[in-house]
Amino acid sequence: MSETVRVPVALGERAYDIFIGAGVVERLGAGVRELFPRGRALIVTDEHVAPLHLAKAQASLDGAGVRHQAIVLPAGEGSKSFAMLERLMAHLLDARIERRDAVVALGGGVIGDLAGFAASIAKRGVDFVQVPTTMLAQVDSSVGGKTGINTSHGKNLVGAFHQPRLVLADIALLETLPRRELLAGYAEVVKYGLLGDADFFDWLEVHGPALVDGDRPARIEAVRRSVVAKARIVAADERETGERALLNLGHTFGHALEAATGFGPRLLHGEGVAIGMRLAFDLSVRLGLCPGQDAVRARRHMAAVGLPTAPADIEGAAGLGPALAPAALIGHMAQDKKVLDGKLTFILARGIGDAFITQDVPIEAVDAVLKAA
Repeated sequence: MSETVRVPVALGERAYDIFIGAGVVERLGAGVRELFPRGRALIVTDEHVAPLHLAKAQASLDGAGVRHQAIVLPAGEGSKSFAMLERLMAHLLDARIERRDAVVALGGGVIGDLAGFAASIAKRGVDFVQVPTTMLAQVDSSVGGKTGINTSHGKNLVGAFHQPRLVLADIALLETLPRRELLAGYAEVVKYGLLGDADFFDWLEVHGPALVDGDRPARIEAVRRSVVAKARIVAADERETGERALLNLGHTFGHALEAATGFGPRLLHGEGVAIGMRLAFDLSVRLGLCPGQDAVRARRHMAAVGLPTAPADIEGAAGLGPALAPAALIGHMAQDKKVLDGKLTFILARGIGDAFITQDVPIEAVDAVLKAA
């Protein structure tokens, strides 16, 4: 096992540790045994991850004497649904999972969100452990306790705040990711630089290409800096009543684009965030808040590593027609869970590393940015 980095999430009695490094999945058994002395676990994973990583997780649990079962669900955003939640809940209950047992989410953001939400409502709350297998999940969705599913009304509108007991971010697992999936996760890394750490964005401009190409030390450092930033924000604002909303930079636009494309494979979440961040910076420039050169830097860096930066970059965009029209996208934004008193909430920027939250955005400006994108 390579050098391991520990990042604490300071939430009082709900505090937990994130371990980052190559091979940290080997800590799973010992971690579960320490946190759950009864020694029982249910692994929740999907059809893409199971052939690659399930055996590693099971071997670690076996080595620590932890009895376990596994359920393998369909892969993809479509699994964040009421139907799949019902299937998972039936399995949890059939397995007689108790509050002293562990649910282990082994997968990307979809599995983490779904398994975490199921754990939050099973028997009024059982504990869970995150073993994120994608970059997006390692730097973002596995940390902070947001869980949930999608509905026809929008993304993540049904869910709960339910903190994990432990997060194991094994960067060696990222080496099995398709490049597109890795890039989608990298968009969330870029987000941390753009929203609050200009020095980190400078670092990414230099090291980002090597990180994407497989540089392990760069990946460890990027995951570390991302989760340190997120852990600080979550500790200050666990339930997103204030500062934590900054983590949604690019998400108001991005979620609307995901809804317009049916939450399907033509637009991954991180890709939607990348386009959304470009649009958020364009909107900031249009409103006279942000220097134009900062918006250009953000867009150029994402494009340079291969991320989409405009709705036209979405697979099959030409055939989507009215679904990507500004009026349709603004309609999706109106369903966003961040809407307050009927007003859209945007995360805008005064420059790279200086994001802020506002509801004072004229719809006409949003419409103009979408039309110009």
